[in-house]
Amino acid sequence: MRLHTREWGTGDRVAVLVHGLMADHRTWQELVPVLTGRGYRVVAVDLRGHGGSARGAYAPHLFAEDLLETLPRGPELALGHSLGALALALAVPELRPQRAVYSEPAWRLGGPDGTLDPAAFTLFKRAPRLLIRSLRPEWGERQVAAELAALHAWDERSALALSAYRATDHTPERAVVRSLVQAAEPSTLVSGAMRAELTRRGFEVRTVPDATHAIHRDSFDAFLTSLSGWL
Repeated sequence: MRLHTREWGTGDRVAVLVHGLMADHRTWQELVPVLTGRGYRVVAVDLRGHGGSARGAYAPHLFAEDLLETLPRGPELALGHSLGALALALAVPELRPQRAVYSEPAWRLGGPDGTLDPAAFTLFKRAPRLLIRSLRPEWGERQVAAELAALHAWDERSALALSAYRATDHTPERAVVRSLVQAAEPSTLVSGAMRAELTRRGFEVRTVPDATHAIHRDSFDAFLTSLSGWL
């Protein structure tokens, strides 16, 4: 499936951005001007079932195949968050970015112990504004509006389908390109043991203390600091 994309900038350097579950290209609104200011042409996708992209069947390998059908090969930077990091890791051997950043990767959709269930996120479709305001009371109206728009466009069947994969471990066997894993501290997806194992497999691992799962959205300054030397 060819995905809906948004592009910014006209630089020779290419950066591709892949959002997580329930989000779309709007989640990168703070990062885009930073990247274009550094000379990047930025390409952000909407995963299938999200944003302006079509609906369909949902499985990790399908999300990855869509990236390969849509994105240019060999970008300088590829960055994925959560589900986007899962899809990106599966696509990287063919996509071949110079650098890959996996922010809070959902390589184990059920978390380290398999108890998380992606289907639970369908609750956000029931009372989105109430849930957003209760979880993020500090957000301004622009952030709330972007989140509500993404939730409205999201097909909740994607979360229901991914529930079947929550016990599957998609952690890459090795870093096939120069790769950074960015983990919140504490993290529900990237445990201390997993960080040590990822380091053994050739990944650089950096933690962001007191951050939420969406580091780029809720702790943007700390997110950028953690990316020092990678942009």
